[in-house]
Amino acid sequence: MTKADLKPTIPTSVESVDWKQWSFTEHAVLCFVEQNDQLMLIHKKTGLGKGKINAPGGRIELGETPFEAAIRETEEETGIVPADLVLMAELQFIFTDGYSLRGTVFIASSHKGTMINTPEADPFWCPKEHIPYEKMWADDPLWLPLILKGEQITGRFIFDGDTMLSHQVVKSEL
Repeated sequence: MTKADLKPTIPTSVESVDWKQWSFTEHAVLCFVEQNDQLMLIHKKTGLGKGKINAPGGRIELGETPFEAAIRETEEETGIVPADLVLMAELQFIFTDGYSLRGTVFIASSHKGTMINTPEADPFWCPKEHIPYEKMWADDPLWLPLILKGEQITGRFIFDGDTMLSHQVVKSEL
């Protein structure tokens, strides 16, 4: 038996995964802040998704709830403190390199503070009808429009680098 034989098999189809039993590498959050008919987005400068447009977010720290992490990460990346957060999505990602991520997504309907550029992100307000999906992760157009309509969803995705291999998005009650 070689080392290659011992390497775990990474699935390439969402249907082939026991998602309830999968042990995720990390748990992170995203927080979309709404203002009138606009959404605060960021040009991500560091980490996973560097160079893409996304919402503020990041890893949950030890002892922190997803709700607390969403507020902290948004403030750290943008200077904005989100308020009136609502849980909208649970997203699960498996990457073919072995990394996996469980994400909790919130929408904030209000905020305090002044938007600033930070070492991690350049935030900006974007009209909802002009969200630049072509500059975002390939999964975003599949679930973001649904949560912006007020639907709660669960999404499961398999990626090879930036390429989405398989996906499943379903309405759910979180």
